[in-house]
Amino acid sequence: MKSRSLLLLAASTTTAITVVQAGWIDEDTPPHLRTTTSLVDGTEYHLVMSDEFNIPNRTFADGDDPMWTALDKSDDDYSASGGGALHFYNSSMVSTTPDGMLTIRSVMDKTEWTHYDEVDKEYKKTKKHFKSGNIQSWNKFCFTGGIIEVDVILPGEPDIGGLWPAVWMLGNLGRATYEGSTNNLWPWSYDKCDRKKQESQVISACNKANHYGLNPEQGRGATEIDVIELMAGTGGDLPETYPPIRLPYVDMTLQVAPGIPENRPQSGSQPVRNIAKTRSGFATAIAENWYDNLTVAGNTSLNPFFYGTYLGVTKPNEPVTRNKNQAFQADAVGAMKQLVPEHFKTPHTFRVEWQPGRGGRLDWFTKSHKRLDENGNIYHIEEDGKGQDWEHSLHIPDFSLENTMGSKIPEEPSYVIINTAISSTWAFPYNVPDWCPKCYDCDDPKCACSFNPGFCNMMKTGKVALKVDAVRVYQSKDDDAHSGQPHSLGCDPPEFPTKEFIKGHEYRYMRPAPFVYDDKHPLKKLKNGGGSCEVDQDCGGGGAEKVAVDESWVRGNEDFVDLDDGESREAGSSSIRENESPLAHMGKDKKKGVQKNRKLWNPTGTTDDDDDSLDHPTISTESLVNQEGDTKVLSNPDRKPKGRCVKSTSNVFGSPNPTGKQCQCNEGYTGPHCLSIDKHDDEPGAYDQKKVTTLFSDWVAPYPFQLQLLVGGTLVCAFVLALFVDIGVKHRKQRSLEMMDMRM
Repeated sequence: MKSRSLLLLAASTTTAITVVQAGWIDEDTPPHLRTTTSLVDGTEYHLVMSDEFNIPNRTFADGDDPMWTALDKSDDDYSASGGGALHFYNSSMVSTTPDGMLTIRSVMDKTEWTHYDEVDKEYKKTKKHFKSGNIQSWNKFCFTGGIIEVDVILPGEPDIGGLWPAVWMLGNLGRATYEGSTNNLWPWSYDKCDRKKQESQVISACNKANHYGLNPEQGRGATEIDVIELMAGTGGDLPETYPPIRLPYVDMTLQVAPGIPENRPQSGSQPVRNIAKTRSGFATAIAENWYDNLTVAGNTSLNPFFYGTYLGVTKPNEPVTRNKNQAFQADAVGAMKQLVPEHFKTPHTFRVEWQPGRGGRLDWFTKSHKRLDENGNIYHIEEDGKGQDWEHSLHIPDFSLENTMGSKIPEEPSYVIINTAISSTWAFPYNVPDWCPKCYDCDDPKCACSFNPGFCNMMKTGKVALKVDAVRVYQSKDDDAHSGQPHSLGCDPPEFPTKEFIKGHEYRYMRPAPFVYDDKHPLKKLKNGGGSCEVDQDCGGGGAEKVAVDESWVRGNEDFVDLDDGESREAGSSSIRENESPLAHMGKDKKKGVQKNRKLWNPTGTTDDDDDSLDHPTISTESLVNQEGDTKVLSNPDRKPKGRCVKSTSNVFGSPNPTGKQCQCNEGYTGPHCLSIDKHDDEPGAYDQKKVTTLFSDWVAPYPFQLQLLVGGTLVCAFVLALFVDIGVKHRKQRSLEMMDMRM
């Protein structure tokens, strides 16, 4: 967690920060954060991407930023995986603020549009009652393997459920919220030829010839690694959690396919492995299948409320199609980490170390207080939420995936997503009365029964926001120093290409009607200046930013106020996402309807008779060294001006800007107001490596043969020569006629 002290000028800093002209590194990242030490293998990792979000007023609409794109579309996730989305993503909800934070606001604001219903063959109006933000680096910045750290302040109130903020990574072959791009790709991480699974994995290792630049006989997918997903709310200890977890908490999850098809754990219960036997030796039940060797530590429990999603045969009103041979089970392997109110007040660091592919591993780290018990054993505790000791919260080894279903730790080039969703199936009331109309409009008193107490009043304040202090990615330069496969940068590496496949299926990555009419491609061309301005400072001119710091985000130590003043489930879909809300499981056994309080493990070493059928996860006792906290630097005195305000170029319709002036970017900066560093990959990807530039166009492999080039070049030269000869002959004839006319 960063220090809360904010420095406007780093005048006292003796080490100058150099300006980065290439790559993905933010020039404002302090030198001591340019490297980090792996908490797993102890080796040095080097910074390959960072965004400190120090420059205020950055915008992220499509085409505004070289690394991030904020969406402008409806989140129709409920149609494909049962998310029950109630919000519309609007890029105006995402910006950087003077406190040096990326800010994603969530507000009450209606969005209406008309779409064509393919089933009923008629136009229908659609309405969402909330707006929120989703920012992602899809098809811009991707990485495979390494360490990602995010410093975040969680939105809303810890005791009011309904918001779904998340920081996560997705394989570049799938674009988040674009269901056509993820259908039968999400979340496959499977590189074996299995004819029974071939139809449900659209890019299968059984494919002898994968077209669109894909490698033959290579299974691919849009893999998902969830750094954090917040579940807020209130209540007592949740059943089947060890150590006991209460709301609020964050999920840390790997979502992977293929999933376990039979004898799956029941939602609301830990996996039952050890089965009691009768006196004659017969098992009294069937053991449940789940992944072994998962390790948790501190205030973290394996998640018993969400084991995955079944993606079944689609219905006619869904945006994608799957038949019975394409249906499959996906698994969610993860844990839940206890939160306290401090996580909603000040920045906290969440870290994932990702060693990709076969032999790799995934490790989640959070910060807490490290303590010693009377026996000298290390343990971690959350307490006031201000701890600075790294806690090894969750570990998932690759061999656990391989031994269970043959899947592997993700190896896909993956991009970063930061968003806040609002979903009727995420931390919303579970037992809604039958008389409740199950509507989700805070302005309609009849809908109050569908929300958690206080939710609408919280949203009416207009101050609900997810804040991100920084995002940083590190990678190792020594492939032998870590487990798994090599680390790489880029969305289109030759080992796992994506660009040509995306170009060949662009419609899957584009918005549906009516929004698609403004789109020619999935991403718009990056703007380089052109934004309206009046003075140079509007374009990042004048050197270091001199702005007032808005410290309103630093909430006091006062108690959280209950905002309650006493004030539908979506239509069934083919995809069955297990209801993760712990409210669905509080205090009741689903089968018997009676109180159920089985413990996973008793620290005294004794267990109740009824608990003999349960396993408990191993707890990490790894000693982790505290790392020095850093200080937020809001202004870098060595930062050069980014652009200047110049007179607009007029056209037949007059000046394109109302002020008659526009921003012109200096080298190294871009965006409509030149507020973004011009970041990019330093090395070409698979598609660009195969391009052959000719006189007329760019050709992509298969390369033309040398003989073809020779013949083609000879024909072109012959044509040009014949053209010149013909012109010369015609010219001489014309001159001869003119001379004859003069003589006559």
